Amino acid sequence: MSIALKQVFNKDKTFRPKRRFEPGTQRFELHKRAQASLSSGLDLRAAVKLPQGEDLNDWVAVHVVDFFNRINLIYGTVCEFCTEKSCPVMSGGPRYEYRWQDEHKYKKPTPLPAPQYMNLLMDWIEMQINNEDIFPTSIGIPFPKNFIQICKKILCRLFRVFVHVYIHHFDRILLMGAEAHVNTCYKHFYFFATELNLIERKELEPLVRTEPDFHMWTEPCLLPWRKASFYFLLKLSSFKMNRICSRE
Repeated sequence: MSIALKQVFNKDKTFRPKRRFEPGTQRFELHKRAQASLSSGLDLRAAVKLPQGEDLNDWVAVHVVDFFNRINLIYGTVCEFCTEKSCPVMSGGPRYEYRWQDEHKYKKPTPLPAPQYMNLLMDWIEMQINNEDIFPTSIGIPFPKNFIQICKKILCRLFRVFVHVYIHHFDRILLMGAEAHVNTCYKHFYFFATELNLIERKELEPLVRTEPDFHMWTEPCLLPWRKASFYFLLKLSSFKMNRICSRE
Protein backbone atom coordinates (compact mmCIF):
# COMPACT_ATOMS: atom_id res chain seq x y z
CA MET A 1 0.00 0.00 0.00
CA SER A 2 1.39 3.44 -0.95
CA ILE A 3 2.02 6.19 1.61
CA ALA A 4 -0.92 8.09 0.15
CA LEU A 5 -3.33 5.20 0.63
CA LYS A 6 -2.06 4.71 4.16
CA GLN A 7 -3.02 8.33 4.72
CA VAL A 8 -6.48 7.65 3.30
CA PHE A 9 -6.99 4.81 5.78
CA ASN A 10 -5.29 6.60 8.68
CA LYS A 11 -7.75 6.69 11.59
CA ASP A 12 -6.60 10.22 12.43
CA LYS A 13 -8.00 11.36 9.09
CA THR A 14 -11.45 9.96 9.81
CA PHE A 15 -14.14 12.63 9.79
CA ARG A 16 -16.39 10.55 12.06
CA PRO A 17 -15.85 7.38 14.15
CA LYS A 18 -16.43 4.22 12.12
CA ARG A 19 -19.59 2.22 12.69
CA ARG A 20 -18.75 -1.49 13.03
CA PHE A 21 -20.77 -4.69 12.85
CA GLU A 22 -20.89 -7.00 15.85
CA PRO A 23 -18.98 -10.28 15.24
CA GLY A 24 -21.27 -13.27 15.09
CA THR A 25 -24.21 -11.41 13.58
CA GLN A 26 -25.68 -11.99 10.13
CA ARG A 27 -24.70 -8.49 9.07
CA PHE A 28 -21.11 -9.06 10.16
CA GLU A 29 -21.00 -12.16 7.96
CA LEU A 30 -22.54 -10.28 5.03
CA HIS A 31 -20.01 -7.50 5.54
CA LYS A 32 -17.13 -10.00 5.43
CA ARG A 33 -18.64 -11.61 2.34
CA ALA A 34 -18.96 -8.27 0.54
CA GLN A 35 -15.39 -7.29 1.49
CA ALA A 36 -14.05 -10.66 0.33
CA SER A 37 -15.75 -10.19 -3.05
CA LEU A 38 -14.10 -6.80 -3.46
CA SER A 39 -10.69 -8.06 -2.36
CA SER A 40 -10.85 -10.99 -4.77
CA GLY A 41 -11.04 -8.62 -7.71
CA LEU A 42 -14.60 -9.62 -8.57
CA ASP A 43 -16.26 -7.31 -11.07
CA LEU A 44 -17.99 -4.52 -9.17
CA ARG A 45 -21.23 -5.00 -11.09
CA ALA A 46 -21.35 -8.60 -9.88
CA ALA A 47 -20.19 -7.75 -6.35
CA VAL A 48 -23.17 -5.49 -5.64
CA LYS A 49 -25.88 -7.95 -6.66
CA LEU A 50 -28.04 -9.30 -3.85
CA PRO A 51 -26.76 -12.81 -3.00
CA GLN A 52 -29.31 -15.56 -3.53
CA GLY A 53 -31.30 -16.26 -0.40
CA GLU A 54 -30.18 -13.13 1.46
CA ASP A 55 -32.52 -10.45 2.81
CA LEU A 56 -32.55 -7.19 0.86
CA ASN A 57 -32.72 -5.02 3.97
CA ASP A 58 -29.68 -6.72 5.50
CA TRP A 59 -27.72 -6.32 2.25
CA VAL A 60 -28.62 -2.64 1.99
CA ALA A 61 -27.86 -2.00 5.67
CA VAL A 62 -24.39 -3.51 5.36
CA HIS A 63 -23.55 -1.39 2.33
CA VAL A 64 -25.00 1.85 3.69
CA VAL A 65 -22.84 1.58 6.82
CA ASP A 66 -19.80 0.59 4.75
CA PHE A 67 -20.25 3.51 2.36
CA PHE A 68 -20.70 5.88 5.29
CA ASN A 69 -17.38 4.69 6.74
CA ARG A 70 -15.51 4.90 3.45
CA ILE A 71 -16.87 8.25 2.31
CA ASN A 72 -16.24 9.54 5.80
CA LEU A 73 -12.57 8.58 5.32
CA ILE A 74 -12.40 10.23 1.91
CA TYR A 75 -13.84 13.52 3.12
CA GLY A 76 -11.57 13.34 6.15
CA THR A 77 -8.56 13.57 3.84
CA VAL A 78 -9.68 16.90 2.38
CA CYS A 79 -11.78 18.47 5.15
CA GLU A 80 -8.95 20.75 6.31
CA PHE A 81 -8.98 22.32 2.84
CA CYS A 82 -12.78 22.58 2.74
CA THR A 83 -13.39 25.81 4.63
CA GLU A 84 -16.06 28.48 4.72
CA LYS A 85 -13.68 30.69 2.75
CA SER A 86 -12.83 28.15 0.03
CA CYS A 87 -16.33 26.65 -0.11
CA PRO A 88 -18.86 29.30 1.01
CA VAL A 89 -21.67 27.25 -0.54
CA MET A 90 -22.17 23.49 -0.59
CA SER A 91 -22.06 22.87 -4.29
CA GLY A 92 -20.90 20.69 -7.14
CA GLY A 93 -19.60 23.29 -9.56
CA PRO A 94 -21.47 26.42 -10.61
CA ARG A 95 -24.66 24.60 -11.62
CA TYR A 96 -25.42 22.42 -8.59
CA GLU A 97 -26.09 23.85 -5.16
CA TYR A 98 -27.17 21.69 -2.23
CA ARG A 99 -29.29 23.21 0.53
CA TRP A 100 -29.75 21.67 3.95
CA GLN A 101 -33.12 20.80 5.45
CA ASP A 102 -33.96 18.81 8.57
CA GLU A 103 -36.71 18.44 11.16
CA HIS A 104 -35.07 20.67 13.72
CA LYS A 105 -33.21 23.91 13.04
CA TYR A 106 -33.42 24.06 9.24
CA LYS A 107 -37.04 23.39 8.39
CA LYS A 108 -36.72 25.05 4.99
CA PRO A 109 -33.97 24.35 2.40
CA THR A 110 -31.10 26.59 3.54
CA PRO A 111 -27.84 27.41 1.71
CA LEU A 112 -24.83 26.71 3.93
CA PRO A 113 -21.03 26.68 3.61
CA ALA A 114 -19.79 23.24 2.58
CA PRO A 115 -18.05 22.34 5.88
CA GLN A 116 -21.18 23.19 7.88
CA TYR A 117 -23.34 21.21 5.46
CA MET A 118 -20.95 18.24 5.76
CA ASN A 119 -21.07 18.35 9.55
CA LEU A 120 -24.86 18.34 9.55
CA LEU A 121 -24.96 15.60 6.92
CA MET A 122 -22.58 13.29 8.80
CA ASP A 123 -24.34 13.98 12.12
CA TRP A 124 -27.69 13.15 10.56
CA ILE A 125 -26.47 9.90 8.97
CA GLU A 126 -24.72 8.87 12.16
CA MET A 127 -27.98 9.34 14.06
CA GLN A 128 -29.83 7.15 11.55
CA ILE A 129 -27.38 4.24 11.55
CA ASN A 130 -27.01 4.32 15.35
CA ASN A 131 -30.77 4.30 15.86
CA GLU A 132 -31.81 0.76 16.82
CA ASP A 133 -35.33 1.43 15.56
CA ILE A 134 -33.93 2.03 12.05
CA PHE A 135 -30.78 -0.12 11.93
CA PRO A 136 -31.54 -2.88 14.46
CA THR A 137 -28.56 -4.95 15.59
CA SER A 138 -30.40 -7.46 17.79
CA ILE A 139 -31.48 -10.75 16.23
CA GLY A 140 -35.22 -10.94 15.64
CA ILE A 141 -35.80 -7.17 15.57
CA PRO A 142 -37.33 -6.26 12.19
CA PHE A 143 -36.38 -3.31 10.03
CA PRO A 144 -38.96 -0.50 9.85
CA LYS A 145 -41.33 -0.53 6.89
CA ASN A 146 -39.75 2.66 5.51
CA PHE A 147 -36.18 1.36 5.84
CA ILE A 148 -35.39 1.43 2.12
CA GLN A 149 -36.73 4.98 1.81
CA ILE A 150 -34.49 6.11 4.67
CA CYS A 151 -31.50 4.43 3.00
CA LYS A 152 -32.30 6.14 -0.28
CA LYS A 153 -32.08 9.51 1.45
CA ILE A 154 -28.82 8.54 3.17
CA LEU A 155 -27.25 7.43 -0.11
CA CYS A 156 -28.50 10.52 -1.90
CA ARG A 157 -26.81 12.75 0.66
CA LEU A 158 -23.61 10.66 0.69
CA PHE A 159 -23.43 11.02 -3.08
CA ARG A 160 -23.24 14.78 -2.65
CA VAL A 161 -19.99 14.30 -0.73
CA PHE A 162 -18.55 12.59 -3.82
CA VAL A 163 -19.80 15.45 -5.99
CA HIS A 164 -18.18 18.11 -3.83
CA VAL A 165 -14.89 16.24 -3.39
CA TYR A 166 -14.56 15.41 -7.09
CA ILE A 167 -15.35 18.86 -8.40
CA HIS A 168 -13.82 21.08 -5.71
CA HIS A 169 -11.10 19.07 -3.95
CA PHE A 170 -9.88 16.42 -6.35
CA ASP A 171 -6.56 18.23 -6.69
CA ARG A 172 -5.82 17.19 -3.10
CA ILE A 173 -6.71 13.57 -3.86
CA LEU A 174 -4.36 13.65 -6.85
CA LEU A 175 -1.53 15.10 -4.77
CA MET A 176 -1.96 12.27 -2.27
CA GLY A 177 -1.92 9.66 -5.03
CA ALA A 178 -5.28 8.34 -3.82
CA GLU A 179 -7.10 8.82 -7.12
CA ALA A 180 -7.53 5.09 -7.79
CA HIS A 181 -8.96 4.44 -4.32
CA VAL A 182 -11.51 7.25 -4.56
CA ASN A 183 -12.50 6.28 -8.10
CA THR A 184 -13.02 2.64 -7.08
CA CYS A 185 -15.08 3.67 -4.06
CA TYR A 186 -17.25 5.91 -6.22
CA LYS A 187 -17.70 3.23 -8.87
CA HIS A 188 -18.70 0.69 -6.20
CA PHE A 189 -21.20 3.18 -4.77
CA TYR A 190 -22.61 3.97 -8.22
CA PHE A 191 -23.10 0.33 -9.23
CA PHE A 192 -24.69 -0.57 -5.90
CA ALA A 193 -27.11 2.37 -5.86
CA THR A 194 -28.16 1.90 -9.49
CA GLU A 195 -28.37 -1.91 -9.28
CA LEU A 196 -30.97 -1.66 -6.50
CA ASN A 197 -32.58 1.59 -7.70
CA LEU A 198 -31.61 3.45 -4.54
CA ILE A 199 -30.83 6.81 -6.10
CA GLU A 200 -32.66 8.89 -8.69
CA ARG A 201 -31.02 9.63 -12.01
CA LYS A 202 -31.37 13.37 -11.52
CA GLU A 203 -29.17 13.15 -8.42
CA LEU A 204 -26.41 11.48 -10.44
CA GLU A 205 -26.26 14.22 -13.05
CA PRO A 206 -23.20 16.10 -11.67
CA LEU A 207 -20.92 13.06 -12.03
CA VAL A 208 -22.52 11.19 -14.90
CA ARG A 209 -21.63 12.19 -18.41
CA THR A 210 -24.37 12.65 -20.98
CA GLU A 211 -23.65 12.74 -24.67
CA PRO A 212 -24.94 16.14 -25.88
CA ASP A 213 -25.97 14.82 -29.29
CA PHE A 214 -27.94 11.82 -28.08
CA HIS A 215 -28.84 12.68 -24.47
CA MET A 216 -28.03 9.13 -23.37
CA TRP A 217 -26.75 8.07 -19.97
CA THR A 218 -23.35 6.43 -20.01
CA GLU A 219 -20.95 4.86 -17.54
CA PRO A 220 -19.78 6.84 -14.50
CA CYS A 221 -17.38 9.48 -15.76
CA LEU A 222 -14.31 8.26 -13.87
CA LEU A 223 -11.13 7.51 -15.74
CA PRO A 224 -8.99 9.36 -16.27
CA TRP A 225 -10.36 12.05 -13.93
CA ARG A 226 -8.03 14.72 -15.29
CA LYS A 227 -9.83 14.52 -18.63
CA ALA A 228 -13.18 14.19 -16.90
CA SER A 229 -12.65 17.33 -14.85
CA PHE A 230 -11.71 19.23 -17.99
CA TYR A 231 -14.91 17.92 -19.58
CA PHE A 232 -16.95 19.19 -16.64
CA LEU A 233 -15.28 22.60 -16.73
CA LEU A 234 -16.23 22.95 -20.39
CA LYS A 235 -19.74 21.67 -19.80
CA LEU A 236 -20.43 23.67 -16.65
CA SER A 237 -19.07 26.89 -18.11
CA SER A 238 -21.90 26.84 -20.64
CA PHE A 239 -24.48 27.35 -17.87
CA LYS A 240 -25.32 30.71 -16.37
CA MET A 241 -25.46 31.06 -12.61
CA ASN A 242 -29.17 31.84 -12.71
CA ARG A 243 -29.76 28.24 -13.83
CA ILE A 244 -28.50 26.67 -10.62
CA CYS A 245 -30.17 23.37 -9.72
CA SER A 246 -30.66 23.58 -5.96
CA ARG A 247 -31.45 20.40 -4.06
CA GLU A 248 -32.31 19.89 -0.39
